[in-house]
Amino acid sequence: MTHDYLADPRNETILIDVNGELFPRAKAKVSVFDSGFMLGDGVWEGLRVHKGKIPFLERHMDRLFEGAKTLDFANMPSRDEIIARLHACLEANGMEEGVHIRLMVTRGERSTPYQDPRVTITPPTIVIIPEYKTPVAHHEGVNLFTVHVRRGFPDVQDQKLNSHSKINCIMACIQAAKAGADEALMLDPHGFVATCNSTHFFIVRKGELWTSTGEYCLGGITRGVILELAAEEGITVREKSFSLTDVYGADEAFITGTFAGLTPVKSVDDRQIGEGARPVMERLITAYLARIDKECA
Repeated sequence: MTHDYLADPRNETILIDVNGELFPRAKAKVSVFDSGFMLGDGVWEGLRVHKGKIPFLERHMDRLFEGAKTLDFANMPSRDEIIARLHACLEANGMEEGVHIRLMVTRGERSTPYQDPRVTITPPTIVIIPEYKTPVAHHEGVNLFTVHVRRGFPDVQDQKLNSHSKINCIMACIQAAKAGADEALMLDPHGFVATCNSTHFFIVRKGELWTSTGEYCLGGITRGVILELAAEEGITVREKSFSLTDVYGADEAFITGTFAGLTPVKSVDDRQIGEGARPVMERLITAYLARIDKECA
């Protein structure tokens, strides 16, 4: 799996923030009437901690609050308040390195099991789960499988919204797992490559870096950083429509995400990608790690 991590016994004693109050892991709970549990009515962010700081935090907050505004959440705490809770939770746990945070915001509790937001009776529910998670290194690369589940049009489910409603991605993940792959490669409604079920997808062809148009995938934070770094490195970047034929004939391929950064792709649909050399990805990994250090200086 692309999100494999090393088990860490310290996670058994972590403190989790639920609406500003800290609870031991076993006692951290939300109501069965919570909008997130009941209907998947929420937005979330995955964050990493490096040298006691959270890289690209402002970009993550921009995406979180844009999602909350899209879903028309009422009585949202301020941006500064949520950031203060994040840091307070890390401090209470004594966490400074090798930590992944899941920040979740739902509409709040409802008075009855019903989808209409007007039955919401509390402010948004906010949960912060920090865990020690060291990604398992996939040096040889991961294997992807192209699934039948598509990334759809925004009038059906806007892929820009990082919502709790991830059923399409879960269905894609199930199909890829049943095929023996690590992650699903998903196409857009026109049959072009869009993204993966939980990461973003890049290929390298003749020294150029290609990724999808971005019209049918989440506005990934790491994806955006990689595009910026590639331009700074003098690498030609193309956000464009491309097909599986382009993928199978690529010289390199890799996926990106907040959790593991950049991970090489070994094969797609049992077609080996390239000959094993990954010069473009290696340059970008070096630049990415340097950018994170700079962010957390």
